[in-house]
Amino acid sequence: MAGLTGAVPDTGRVGQNEKLVIAASSLGTVFEWYDFYLYGLLAAHISAQFFSGVNETTGFILALAAFAAGFAVRPFGALVFGRIGDLVGRKNTFLVTMGLMGLSTFAVGLLPSYAAIGIAAPFILVTLRLLQGLALGGEYGGAATYVAEHAPEGKRGLYTSWIQTTATLGLFAALLVVIGLRTAIGEESFAAWGWRVPFLVSIVLLGVSIWIRLQLAESPVFQKMKEEGTTSKAPIKEAFGEWRNLRWVLIALFGAGAGQAVVWYTGQFYALFYLEKVLKVDGATANILIAVALAIGTPFFVFFGWLSDRIGRKPIILAGCALAVVSYFPLFHALTRAANPALAAASASAPIVVTTDPATCSLQFDPVGRNKFDTTSCDLAKAYLAKAGLPYATQATTGRASVVAVGDVRFEVPDPAAVPNDPARWTALGDAIAAAGYPAKADPVRIDRVQVVAILFALVLLVTMVYGPIAALLVELFPSRIRYTSMSLPYHIANGWFGGFLPTTAFAIVAATGNIYDGLWYPVIVAGATVVIGLTFLPETFRRRIED
Repeated sequence: MAGLTGAVPDTGRVGQNEKLVIAASSLGTVFEWYDFYLYGLLAAHISAQFFSGVNETTGFILALAAFAAGFAVRPFGALVFGRIGDLVGRKNTFLVTMGLMGLSTFAVGLLPSYAAIGIAAPFILVTLRLLQGLALGGEYGGAATYVAEHAPEGKRGLYTSWIQTTATLGLFAALLVVIGLRTAIGEESFAAWGWRVPFLVSIVLLGVSIWIRLQLAESPVFQKMKEEGTTSKAPIKEAFGEWRNLRWVLIALFGAGAGQAVVWYTGQFYALFYLEKVLKVDGATANILIAVALAIGTPFFVFFGWLSDRIGRKPIILAGCALAVVSYFPLFHALTRAANPALAAASASAPIVVTTDPATCSLQFDPVGRNKFDTTSCDLAKAYLAKAGLPYATQATTGRASVVAVGDVRFEVPDPAAVPNDPARWTALGDAIAAAGYPAKADPVRIDRVQVVAILFALVLLVTMVYGPIAALLVELFPSRIRYTSMSLPYHIANGWFGGFLPTTAFAIVAATGNIYDGLWYPVIVAGATVVIGLTFLPETFRRRIED
């Protein structure tokens, strides 16, 4: 690439032009990730504001589902904006995606609550999330392609790894804003109105980011194709209508992207939700602990990007997936013991077991808010435990009555059709649960913060392994004339669907089974499948030239 405009010889130094390319592309993408992840960080507040018409557990899952809605449409954004990027250029395309993302985020801060406008509130919220997802679907491929096409040979992993830091830096920036506001105005004011402020201030960041990106010129690879008249006239048809290209799209998706996605979202988002929702660590403390782990772990994105220029992309990505498969269950058990030792001790010494007839049990999830879970003995018992956020196991039996055992203490829950529901029964059960040591909240004094940060850092380190090299891998898999379109779709199917639905799916599994660790089976199975498929079909790409 030394002969292309804007490229420099591989001297070990980054030229001034390349510094501007990396900085402008990265800063703009940081802003878009900041916008996108604010919603995830504030899911509990958004649940209270926009999904207040259903029970608490369902409301939180619906809030996560609305969060995932933005991920659901990312592949469509990849198709729309990827095609534009391959037709008219990389730079102008990601200017449009940035504006769409920023305005949608700003609008969330102005949106009236469910109490003010009723069912229209969640519908408008989901619409704004869909617009954000479309924009993000076009952003990442453009930024990664733009930087890679400026990089000298042998340094694409290093250069594009800076783009890989942007998702974490965007999350980190959002965490700092949220933590700062919570500290400055207090939890009560933050819950009432302060949660809107991070969305509203994004309009300033939007203006700054657009100004920075306006300073950039077009990618030298695209400019060369445009001058020679070799750009694709139908990038979608060429990318996905021809088996020789579609084959690599599928390999990229299942042999790298899917595993990368679930490791990313488990290590950064599911870990945060798990701390706050399952282990009942207060939101401010959970955010701070995640922020510290991210601050320590973020430089490793660049390290693994650099390392992939020397030993290859494939071994690092697949090793990260394999390590996730074998370590997730031990790490999350350790996280429980460190963050909420009282819960871990009570679960071990006095486990809660519901003995019931499975045929009488409903899934503890009600998206329309009409099911009170009070028509069967099983539903009464599990609804009580789910609302209290208590872990439990289920044993199958026959009969209409269920039994809740807290250690050696047993409580019969009669069939409500035969015996009226007695509030005193639940008071006694609650007293037994408290006596067994189950805490209502994680005790801040007993949280081993050093150990929690160490565990979170281990999770983030796995994220950096799978995510640091993947932009370079995807860029190198596809020819330049259809690169934006081809790499964007598998990346956003992986991260939008396999990753974006992870928190919702995992918490729905936990709500259904009562086992706080069962949600981990989803990322473990997907990451394991990626290791097998990647080892079999994924090629090594780090020595390829990309200007063709």
